[in-house]
Amino acid sequence: MPHTDILDLVNETKARGEPFALATVVRTISVTAAKAGAKAVILADGSISAGWIGGGCARGAVLKAAREALTDGKPRLVSIQPGDLLQEHQVHAGELRDGVVYAKNMCPSQGTMDIFVEPVLPRPHLIICGASPVAVALADLARRLDFFVILCAPQADHAAFAGVDRLIDGFQLPEDGSAHDYIVIATQGRGDSAALKAMIHAPAKYFAFVGSRKKAAALNQDLIKDGVAPEVLAKIKAPAGKDLGAITPDEIALSIVAEMVEIRRFGQRQI
Repeated sequence: MPHTDILDLVNETKARGEPFALATVVRTISVTAAKAGAKAVILADGSISAGWIGGGCARGAVLKAAREALTDGKPRLVSIQPGDLLQEHQVHAGELRDGVVYAKNMCPSQGTMDIFVEPVLPRPHLIICGASPVAVALADLARRLDFFVILCAPQADHAAFAGVDRLIDGFQLPEDGSAHDYIVIATQGRGDSAALKAMIHAPAKYFAFVGSRKKAAALNQDLIKDGVAPEVLAKIKAPAGKDLGAITPDEIALSIVAEMVEIRRFGQRQI
């Protein structure tokens, strides 16, 4: 596939919010199937969506590096070398040294390839319901920490927010929601029940309610009367955020973002 097609595919995959790794051959020595500049797009399931970075000699090592890069979010430089050259450099296949992952070239060509594997991870989506002071502070802080912020609130309240990524009129679940989303109900007395009912069945990674445990418990009882199963309600984190002793809206927003970042990064390390 032509180089320009790869770049088009990269942009299209990014626009869809799909995680992928971009593998680029940066150096070759002796006879190799792919040459410097060759690229491939590797999807999260380990398949090569498009492009070419060589045959079986490189494929296994590069796919392994791509999986690891998508797990921890860090790029890798993979050096595929014949066995005698690995011995000369006193490194073993699979060894990481000075930022380079070494792999053994098992092909008859016995060439060397260096391939840079770069993860491209989508911005996590944060859905904020409500236009309270905490909601405003949360939207601002979360965007600065690279969350894609979606605001669900009455249109009349949209003016209170500057620079969110998407605005939705009312408490309506986005059509492109996924199990990787973060949802925070920050209505604080203005539509608490309506927002919870609209969002409670969303398959989110994090679902939190800004308010006291007592208030959340009372709202949960109303939801149970409406037929929501207790196990569904169990996913609600209330009060939202880490226990930092937060009082002001900015402090509460900080505690929520800290909790989301912890879940996001810890989850990456455990994949």
